[in-house]
Amino acid sequence: MLRPMHESQDSVVTVWREMAACHAAACAALERELGERHGLGVSDFEVLERLAESEGRKFRAQDLAEAVHLSQSALSRLVDRLARHGLVERCGCDVDRRGVYVVLTEAGERCHAEAVPTHRDVLARLLPATMLGAVSSAG
Repeated sequence: MLRPMHESQDSVVTVWREMAACHAAACAALERELGERHGLGVSDFEVLERLAESEGRKFRAQDLAEAVHLSQSALSRLVDRLARHGLVERCGCDVDRRGVYVVLTEAGERCHAEAVPTHRDVLARLLPATMLGAVSSAG
């Protein structure tokens, strides 16, 4: 009786490994193509994307770090780099003086808009058809 459970667990591990391999391939391709075409890394693009999607084109830094799966210190370094290129700005929070907002600039909005087709093309090429089918049927 232990055999079927073991086989079931093996299939879960196989699916996990396939998903991890797909993620790694997509991240590598995104890093390469976003970098070559737009001078952005995957995390740079993800920050710009989250800001572009948010109300007021701004996000509280702490919440943005959580949303893009970065530590606060890693996000701070990334925001410093994006700010040096004029793509984002830091603004104080009116409600909580300790809080900081990251705000998308017009240049950041243009950069994001130019990079979106590259991002979507890579994902469409590399994500499994079954996953894309699930997304299109849900939307």
